[in-house]
Amino acid sequence: MGVMKHSDISVFQADAAYADWIKSVLSRIKRTQVSTAIGINQQLIRLYWSIGEDIIRMQENSKYGDALLYKMSEDLQRSFPDMKGFSFRNLYYMKAMYLTFNQKDTILPQLVAKPQKQIVPQPVADFGKETDITPLDYVSLVPWGHIRYLLDKHFEPAKAFFYILQTIEHGWSRNMLLNMISTDLYESQGSQTNNFPTTLPSMESDYAREIIKDPYHFDFLTLTDGYKEKDLQHALEENISRFLIELGDGFAYVGRQVKLEINDDEFYCDLLFYHLRLRRYIVVELKTGKFEPEFVSKLNLYCTAVDHLFKTDADGETIGLLICKEKNDLVAQWTVEKSQQPIAITRYELSKLLPKTETT
Repeated sequence: MGVMKHSDISVFQADAAYADWIKSVLSRIKRTQVSTAIGINQQLIRLYWSIGEDIIRMQENSKYGDALLYKMSEDLQRSFPDMKGFSFRNLYYMKAMYLTFNQKDTILPQLVAKPQKQIVPQPVADFGKETDITPLDYVSLVPWGHIRYLLDKHFEPAKAFFYILQTIEHGWSRNMLLNMISTDLYESQGSQTNNFPTTLPSMESDYAREIIKDPYHFDFLTLTDGYKEKDLQHALEENISRFLIELGDGFAYVGRQVKLEINDDEFYCDLLFYHLRLRRYIVVELKTGKFEPEFVSKLNLYCTAVDHLFKTDADGETIGLLICKEKNDLVAQWTVEKSQQPIAITRYELSKLLPKTETT
């Protein structure tokens, strides 16, 4: 970052614009200091946002440059010696936060598509209506440490804001945020093949697309080359806690090889879950090879059977989730296009397999 030279400081000597501006910043900080403990994080983030906005505006005057941050840090730390957060680096983060999240046109689609009332309290949940709600109303609900971590990743605004929304919705700690980023959550959500737009209500369709990943990462499994579907099922059941983390929040495990009795015939679905937010059962079928259209016919039957045997009046229609090793996206889409049952087809990935042991 370098050290500010005396010649850099001279720019600010007898600079009326800087003097007036720094006084206004000091005044805002003092007002924040006397805020009550309730909502103190929101007050702090809003202060940082306003400072970041000011820095950008002041730096439009080319005579300042990065020297502005050094001088500002010096003045603020001298005026508020007991307050942390006014280092050159933190001021740089304030600027970066404003630049990243003050992108309403980029961020708005995520807010409109998501069932906001499930994420944040009113009045923030009214975003998209005729209100003055802005991305800041969401960003200010997230701890500063989380925001700094996202800024360090240099994500595009839409991706960074996605993780802001997810942190608010699920109450992620910083370590959990780090873990979810490492699973490429942003890239995997909503990319699966599904017929949700025609089989689910609009708001539920958007949310269902978001909670289904493509691909799922089963790197936590230890399987031998040439494994069968029953081996995959057993391994996932043995690692159900890790599997639930990979599935995401809201999934509750019901069972493996769940018996579905239809008159005198018996069928068994691979895995059965219940989603607490969607209030729907989710039947999971696993295929260790490439997707085949006939897989959907059996999955449709299992979903219908669960609707008849387990679903209550409070539950929505069961969703089918087919997880394959490979799939032709167009074949998969055409297969589910006319289905009346909500179905998603995704893939899974394994990072490594153990070699087969030779038998003698």
